[in-house]
Amino acid sequence: MSTLFSAAGPDLTAAQLYAVLRLRCDVFVVEQECAYPEVDGRDLLPGTRHLWISDSDDGVDAYLRVLAEPGGVGRIGRVVTAKSARSRGLAGELMAAALDGAPGEFVLDAQTYAQGLYARFGFVAEGEEFLDDGIPHITMRRPAEVG
Repeated sequence: MSTLFSAAGPDLTAAQLYAVLRLRCDVFVVEQECAYPEVDGRDLLPGTRHLWISDSDDGVDAYLRVLAEPGGVGRIGRVVTAKSARSRGLAGELMAAALDGAPGEFVLDAQTYAQGLYARFGFVAEGEEFLDDGIPHITMRRPAEVG
């Protein structure tokens, strides 16, 4: 049975942080072949919120984080699902949990193929498509009044 977890940056245990970083590196760095500084110094900040789904004690099946940006905007990022857990709707569950009752505006940079997922939660594409580590992305925004 899968369980949804949530923790503020400073409240993550070493084991939880390790499991999250392992999933992010497995998918973004290894699978998608994007060599970039995955450990960016924002994971343990007090304003960072981590959400993940796991069905075991030692792994993470899906994950996302919400960063506190200037002006009160929430930035959703690092949305990732383990290869073995895809097609189960876990990213949608995490998005729903991240936005449930959350006031304010949210922004994210979506891989362009995933725009439909974020549109279901009121996000609208803005600006031009851009490449991030060779992968097409688009910025999407959800106004404060949505929800």
